[in-house]
Amino acid sequence: MVERTGTGTGSRVELTDEEWKERLTPERYAVLRQKGTEPAWSGELLHAEGSGVFTCAGCGASLFPSQAKFESGSGWPSFYQALDDGTINEHADKSVGMTRTEITCARCGGHLGHVFPDGPAPSGRRYCVNSLALEYEPTQE
Repeated sequence: MVERTGTGTGSRVELTDEEWKERLTPERYAVLRQKGTEPAWSGELLHAEGSGVFTCAGCGASLFPSQAKFESGSGWPSFYQALDDGTINEHADKSVGMTRTEITCARCGGHLGHVFPDGPAPSGRRYCVNSLALEYEPTQE
């Protein structure tokens, strides 16, 4: 597997573990900093609709356009592409006895979820993301 890395949106955010704990709720800390996973079908952003941008709940970096969101049936918000190249980093993850591709925010390193090769066109990819790792910013009209 080729690891993809980028710089994300803006300058790199590097905080101490204590600073992350102060900044994030315990649930968000568990996902973003400890690579946790929220239960399937529990996320507030699973059914988010409308035009906008999904951002990193840790640092605010813009990650996914609402137009790339689709219903995958997985129980987590799914996207077929990131907002821009370089906003998402990919790493090999062998933590559950199989190889998956973990995705992290390129700006702060926060764990977002995983990407799989079973998404819709045009990318054929499914970025499966924890709602707790995201914020949703609707477009102002």
